[in-house]
Amino acid sequence: MKSLVRFFSILSLITISLGNILAQESWSLEQCIAYAIENNIQLKQQELNVRVNENRYTQSKFAHLPNLNANANHNYNFGRAIDYGSNTVSSDLASTSMSISSSVTLFGGFQITNTREQNSIDLQASISDVNELKNNISLNIASAYLQILFYEELVETNKKQVELSELQKDRTQILVKAGSLPEGNLFEIEAQLASDELQLVSAQNQLDMAYLVLIQMLDLKTIENFRIQKPNLEGFDETIPSDSPLNLFEQSQNFLPQIKAANLRVISAQKGLAIAKGGYYPRLSLSGSYSTGARNYLKENPPLLTNDPFMEQIKQNASYSVGLNLTIPIFNAWQVRTSVSNARINTEMARLNFENKKNTLFKEIQQASADATAALKKYQATTKSLSALQESYRYTEQKFGLGMVTTLDYTTAKTRLAKSETDLLQAKYEFIFKTKILDFYKGNPIKL
Repeated sequence: MKSLVRFFSILSLITISLGNILAQESWSLEQCIAYAIENNIQLKQQELNVRVNENRYTQSKFAHLPNLNANANHNYNFGRAIDYGSNTVSSDLASTSMSISSSVTLFGGFQITNTREQNSIDLQASISDVNELKNNISLNIASAYLQILFYEELVETNKKQVELSELQKDRTQILVKAGSLPEGNLFEIEAQLASDELQLVSAQNQLDMAYLVLIQMLDLKTIENFRIQKPNLEGFDETIPSDSPLNLFEQSQNFLPQIKAANLRVISAQKGLAIAKGGYYPRLSLSGSYSTGARNYLKENPPLLTNDPFMEQIKQNASYSVGLNLTIPIFNAWQVRTSVSNARINTEMARLNFENKKNTLFKEIQQASADATAALKKYQATTKSLSALQESYRYTEQKFGLGMVTTLDYTTAKTRLAKSETDLLQAKYEFIFKTKILDFYKGNPIKL
């Protein structure tokens, strides 16, 4: 018994340890994107819309087939009634009637064909909508992911600033005790330390909020120990893609789903116009039917009436019909003309939406290219500035230790250095994100 208890205790410890290991596993950008696409509710709703369009298309493929319907009735008539077999008056009858009919449209202004083609186009457009949403999710996840990386580095930078201020505080205390510096210098350094600690707390809060944003995007229910992987971005390519915004636009409009969907909806609207115009054409249909029936008397048969067996009446009362039906529209209260007019308007609206999508895409590519260029220039300029400020800060720090500069000069140099480091981080991650967007417009997947 004790060995069994010991076994389950060990098993529980192993399970808990494995759970902690799995809970602490960090997520890569690719994992975050894949999880978001798999679990996004809006995306699932969009996929359901695709299934609805699939059903519509499937139904429209069978619209050209003939229909077939059967009908059966059984009635009890009490009082005076006309017997259809002998055309005489009777009373209290039980009657049964059955029929089967079928019809098929031979010509309907090509509306059936155009409706099938329109539903096929709408299905393709809805699939493109799903792909567009996937792309938007990927871009949003990448942006949130890079924000976390930025704030993680910002926290580390602020920690170094706090360490420098603490070190300078210790040095200043020694100099104040030795009488080399006035006590006011110590107060100013302590104020600078408090300011640096505040900046660290602010950066940590921003990091927590960045994690919260990503967690909410992923719709995670359990967020304990959630962390992301930190890729190696030290050797990132500090060049702008050579393609011009116009070349990127020409490439991207051939495969981006939002452009494809807008173009498909123009074609769908044109099919809708053809369907509306089909209302001007005559309609020709073929129909056929078979019907029969029987009656039984509930009382003694009156004179001149017979009470044939049920199946005998069914055979004798059977009738068949086959016919062609031609409907020629002459005047229908302007319904067809109004439908055609609305279809033309819908076609023009779809065309304008398509042009607007292309214009928006071109502007987005232009903006991304300009932002990437500006971020790279800022990164290169800030790198040079940071190198100079680091040398200036070291020189000021040495002079401050010798009492050759005031505390204000020291804190000013330190603040400028911290701001330059923050600017460098911002430019770095902004440039990385914008170049990833430019790569995306070239058809490359988003990854770090």
